[in-house]
Amino acid sequence: MLQSNTSINVSHPAPGDWFVAAHLPPSSQKIEVKPDMLVVRVVEVSILEPDTPLPQTLLSQPSYLKIFIPEFTQELRLELEGCVSNGSWGCPVHLTVGSATLPSNFQKVLTCTGPAQACRLLLPSPPWDRWLQVTAKSLAGPHVLVAFSTVASLTACRPWIVNFQHLLQNTSNQSRNTSAGLLPPGPGWRGLAGSSRVGGGPFCLLSYQAVREDMDVVSVDFRPPDRASVLVQSDVPAVMRLQLSTGMDSGGSLTIALWANESVMPNNTWVKVCLNAASPFLSFSAALNCTTAFFQGYPLSLSTVSRKAHLIIPYPETDSWYLSLQLVCPQSPEGCEGASVLVETALSLVPCLNDCGPYGQCLLLRRHGYLYAGCSCKAGWRGWSCTDNSTAQTLAQQQAAVLLLTLSNLMFLAPIALSVHRCLLVEASVYTYTMFFSTFYHACDQPGEAVLCILSYDTLQYCDFLGSGVSIWATILCMARLKAALKYVLLLLGTLVLAMTLQLDRRGAWNTMGPCLFAFVVMVTVWVYRCGHRRRCYPPSWQRWAFYLLPGISMAAVAIAIYASMMTSDNYYYTHSIWHMLLAGSAAFLLPPRDKHAEPWACSQGLACRYQICKNHREELYTVT
Repeated sequence: MLQSNTSINVSHPAPGDWFVAAHLPPSSQKIEVKPDMLVVRVVEVSILEPDTPLPQTLLSQPSYLKIFIPEFTQELRLELEGCVSNGSWGCPVHLTVGSATLPSNFQKVLTCTGPAQACRLLLPSPPWDRWLQVTAKSLAGPHVLVAFSTVASLTACRPWIVNFQHLLQNTSNQSRNTSAGLLPPGPGWRGLAGSSRVGGGPFCLLSYQAVREDMDVVSVDFRPPDRASVLVQSDVPAVMRLQLSTGMDSGGSLTIALWANESVMPNNTWVKVCLNAASPFLSFSAALNCTTAFFQGYPLSLSTVSRKAHLIIPYPETDSWYLSLQLVCPQSPEGCEGASVLVETALSLVPCLNDCGPYGQCLLLRRHGYLYAGCSCKAGWRGWSCTDNSTAQTLAQQQAAVLLLTLSNLMFLAPIALSVHRCLLVEASVYTYTMFFSTFYHACDQPGEAVLCILSYDTLQYCDFLGSGVSIWATILCMARLKAALKYVLLLLGTLVLAMTLQLDRRGAWNTMGPCLFAFVVMVTVWVYRCGHRRRCYPPSWQRWAFYLLPGISMAAVAIAIYASMMTSDNYYYTHSIWHMLLAGSAAFLLPPRDKHAEPWACSQGLACRYQICKNHREELYTVT
């Protein structure tokens, strides 16, 4: 979408979950997209039974058919018979098989214009356990009648179901027979016909039942019942089914890792591997392109030179995925007779690749009931797992960023010293708390090697945000010059409210600014009351306004403007450092002066002299008595 609206028309969409994703530009422009969807359903759909001709008549409207493809279907053949157009032989019919998908459409199209005997379509490995849609349109004129019969033929595949209950009891025999290139003769390898060898019956695949183990959110492990290995032969492919059945499974990355043992890999042999959705690839003897009827699979290979293979599929389609393996000998096919290879597998669904590495953080996002995982990269790193360093920061840049964000908090030493000098110990404690946790939070927030975490990241972040809000709250209440009891009650209530709001939404601007604005209203109200009561401006000294209040208010306004509108991910290191210095500097300017009759550092001197405290206590008791 550039300037105008965009509409997409998908005729005969594939069943399942469809997703609309809006990729916004990297600028700060706000783009609001509200998609609308209109669905028109086909009411009259004829069911096509296998090996049963279904008469059809086309005039101006297309004809819709559907056929169910059961599991272990090896091939589907569609044929038009007895096609007649206005009483003459000929078949002007346009046949579309399958449903539309995006971004690539794998529908099969057959145009019949010649003799009816040649109008047929062969589909190897059609999708299993689902309905397949067929649409027939007339290529003749709008008033030309076309009549024909549609015949569907299914070629079934006999699977060899591997039974591991007996195989696990004979693990030692399996390893010895595998190294000799033979199958174990035990009952665990008995197929549907009871034969002790796969080659003894018309089987088309070895079916391994993969066990699904849900480890965590968007974290699944698939393994054969014997925990790791799959026996691969040359006469039939070994097939393992990976069931990604829930909407949550499409939010991670499907990882496939295979490796063959060096001692059992014959020379000049290859283990060809295909990973397909909906149906497995079974035609290793005819082609090695991993293409089924409606899906282009992912090819892998193992050999004596390369004994390991690895594949990663981000956000896989929610479907049944099939891993097919077969041993082939491209140079001498007779060399593969009776040979077998034991292939180790590591199949899993992970939320983030390598946990996003040292320069990223794995995040889980939930949108409209769907859960997705992705890497949030830092320090300029990009990519699925934050491994693209084309725009990454160097170690010197990372160290400079850490020093800026941490050392800028030393500006809080100024308001801390002034607070102690003016006997404002509560404010000094708040500023010390803020300086400490802000320093170590930013030391822990950095990616890569320049990292130091004394507590968990979430704890440090919460304490930093809480300290910043309470510092603003305490400074404004101190400027109001309230009575001690009222001041400390408001300080405690404000701190509790800030703690609650930060727990609700830590990065919400109004969650912090709201209580601070309330404190500002309290301060203005008190100042206006004193102005009216004393009949003069408060504070009364123009030096106080010119050299303290106006500079402090200006610094606070600039800090709020930077925090609200100027801070981005690119300039975060120096704009946030400026925010630290402005916040601490404004607190130092805005703190009220000490009482006229109070001595400098009076609180620290009083705390250091126990006799003075005791004497004051006795005088107070004497006065009360």
